[in-house]
Amino acid sequence: MRIGVIGGGAWGTALAQVAARGGDVTLWVRERDVADAINDRHENPVFLPGVTLSPSIRATTDSADLTTAEALLVVTPAQHVRSILSTIDVGERALVLCAKGIEAGSRMLVGEVARAVHPQAPVAVLSGPTFAHEVAAGKPTAVTLACADADLRDQLAERLAAPGFRPYASDDVIGAEIGGAVKNVLAIACGVVEGAGLGQNARASVIARGFAEMTRFGLARGARAETLAGLSGLGDLVLTCSSTASRNYSLGVGLGQGRAAANLLADRRTVAEGAFTAPVLCEAAAEAGVDMPVTAAVGALLNGIPVGQVIDTLLSRPLRREGM
Repeated sequence: MRIGVIGGGAWGTALAQVAARGGDVTLWVRERDVADAINDRHENPVFLPGVTLSPSIRATTDSADLTTAEALLVVTPAQHVRSILSTIDVGERALVLCAKGIEAGSRMLVGEVARAVHPQAPVAVLSGPTFAHEVAAGKPTAVTLACADADLRDQLAERLAAPGFRPYASDDVIGAEIGGAVKNVLAIACGVVEGAGLGQNARASVIARGFAEMTRFGLARGARAETLAGLSGLGDLVLTCSSTASRNYSLGVGLGQGRAAANLLADRRTVAEGAFTAPVLCEAAAEAGVDMPVTAAVGALLNGIPVGQVIDTLLSRPLRREGM
C-alpha cells in the first residue's frame, strides 16, 4: 500500500518516518524550504529538528503528487482539514485522520468533516499517546487505529506497524476521535495547575475528573467507554497532562502564570489544538446537556477571565457524589 502524508509538521513528518519503514512515502508540505531540506538533507529542521529522516520520504509542495498514494494520512491542524481536503482529489482512497479536534462553527469531528468533503472515501482514525520526536526516533509507541471497514483496518495496521510502532484495532471511530479532541483541552487545564503552582494533588484531580468529562461527552456522542479508557483516550490524556513537551500543556502553564492567551498563541509556530477545541467543545457539551466544568474553566481562561477567578469558581462548585 502506497502512503501519502498531508502535512509536514512534526507529527506528519514523524508518521512519514514510520510509513517509510515499509516503502516509499510522499509527504505534502506547504513550505518550499521544508520540502527542500527533507529531499536534500533528509531532515525537517523547522518542525522536527535533530531527526535523520528516511531517504524513502519524498517531500513535495504540489498536492497533485499525492495521486499515486493508495491511502492518505491527514495530519493538518483540525481547523484546516476541510479547506485542505477540498483542494485534493481523493476519490475512493482511504483517509487516515491523525488530527485531533472539533471544527469551529460546524462542531463536527474531523472524521465528519472528511466524510462531508469526500463522501466516497473510507475513513480511519489514528490516535493515541504520541510525541512526534519519540515516534520518529523509533521509541516504543502504541496507538488506536479505528475504522469501520475491518479489511481496510487490517491493511493499514499491517502497513504502518513496526517494532517500535504498534497499532491496536478498533471499530469505534467516534470514540477514538473524541478522546483525542477532549484530551487537548484537559492538557491545558493540567498546565494551568502547574503554572499556578497548585500542586500534584490538583493535577491528579484534574486528570481524573477530566477523564470523567471525556467519558460523559463521549457516551453522549455514541462512543464506547472502553475506547475512551484506551490508548486514544486515557492513554493520550496521561501523556499530554504530564509533560512540558505537550504544546497544550505548555500553553496552560502560561495561562496559569497569568499570561494572556492571545500573546501565548501569537508566539507559537506550531498549533495548540486545545485552544481552538475548548470553546467549540463547550458549545457541543451544552447542546448535548453534558456537564464539563474543567472544560468550561479552560474556555473561560481563553476568553480572558483571570486565572484566580476561574479557579475559585471551579473549587466552589456544589459538592456531589463521585461518578460519571
